[in-house]
Order: sequence, then structure tokens, then C-alpha cells
Amino acid sequence: MNGLDGATLFSLRLSLQVALTATCFVIIVGMAVAYVLARCDFRGRQLLDILCTLPLVLPPSVTGYYLILLFGRNGIPGRWLYELTGESIMFTWQAAALASFVVSLPLMVKTTRAAIESVDVNLVRASYSLGRTERETLFSVILPLAKPGIIAGALLSFCRAMGEFGATLMIAGNIPGRTDTMPLAIYTSAASGDWGRAHFMVAVFTVVSGGLLLLANHLSSRFRKCGRNGLSPF
Repeated sequence: MNGLDGATLFSLRLSLQVALTATCFVIIVGMAVAYVLARCDFRGRQLLDILCTLPLVLPPSVTGYYLILLFGRNGIPGRWLYELTGESIMFTWQAAALASFVVSLPLMVKTTRAAIESVDVNLVRASYSLGRTERETLFSVILPLAKPGIIAGALLSFCRAMGEFGATLMIAGNIPGRTDTMPLAIYTSAASGDWGRAHFMVAVFTVVSGGLLLLANHLSSRFRKCGRNGLSPF
């Protein structure tokens, strides 16, 4: 297959590396934020919700621009990082992972929040009445019942992280053999007329993303049915 060469394999590996790294952080941060938004009432809740949703509606180039302002050497996090390590995150694969994390986080937060809010409140109250603390109720009742929604959110976030283009281009650039993820490599191949390589990567993207979306839809459907019956989906 003329599309499968060393450069293509590098882009495939890099995209998987970036997406897996971003998704790991998305799961941790997204679950925490979703739980706070779903179960806590505090001043600034709406602002937090808006901030977490903005990357979903902003153009990726705008999101990337904000990341440059923050993580460039003149930004506060970027300056601190440079002073501590002597290196900048800009134009590295870590920058691509950061961009993918930011743009995929809203999917995890929205999906997980909906899953947590759909847990039968009577089951939560019953757990409290049995003497369980809020933490114990979270891990023994809420998260098990919300698990399919959480997994679906993680899968959607992984797909979004793999497909990130605009913000990645802004903060990580398109450096061959260094930051050219699959979306960037597809763009470069199409622009240069290398259709064999572009066709191969597009086919891989379509199959992987379609399979993950099918699994996410199955889990979401299972969650809704079990949630209505107050049963564990697993």
C-alpha cells in the first residue's frame, strides 16, 4: 500500500500517543469537573460551565491562539514552565496533547455530567440513609451507575483528540517527524498531491472513529435503559 511508509507510521503513532495522553487527563479532569457541576451548587458554577464549554463552540484557531497566549514564554504558565525546566512546550508533541486535551474536555464534561445527573436520586438518598458518606456514595452508587456514560464520554473525547487540527497547528506547528499528527499529515499530503498517503490515513481515521462512535452510542443507549430502571449497566 503506497500510503504506508515511515512518515505515515510516525503520524499514526504520534496521533495515538497524543490522543491517549490527552484522554487520560481528560478523564481525570472531566470527571471531577462534571461531578462538581452536577452535584454542587456554588457561586461561579455557570461561569465554570461556560469556560469548559467554550472550546466546543470557539473556532479551533481561536482556542489555539489562547493557548499561545497562555503557554508561550510571555504567558504565566508558559513562563513558569520555562523558568523551571528551561524549555518551552511550544512546537512539541506535548503541545499537541495540550491542544487535544482542551478541545476534547467539553465532550467528557457534558457526557459525564449528564450521566451523573441521570442517576436516580432515590438511590443516592438511600445510600446516605444507610450511613454512607458522600465519598462512599460517589464510588459505590453514582460512578458505577454512570459508568457507561463516562466511558462513552472518554471514547468521544479520544476521537476528538485524534482529529484535532486547528489548535494543534497553532501551538504545535506542522513539523515533519516531530509534530505532524495524522490530521496535519493528511492536510500536507492533500496539499502536495500525495493522494495515496492521504487516502490511507483518511480510511484509518474513518474506520477507527466510526467504530468508537458505534461503541459510544451502544454504551449511551445501555446507560439510558438501565438508568431508568435503576439497574447497574454492568
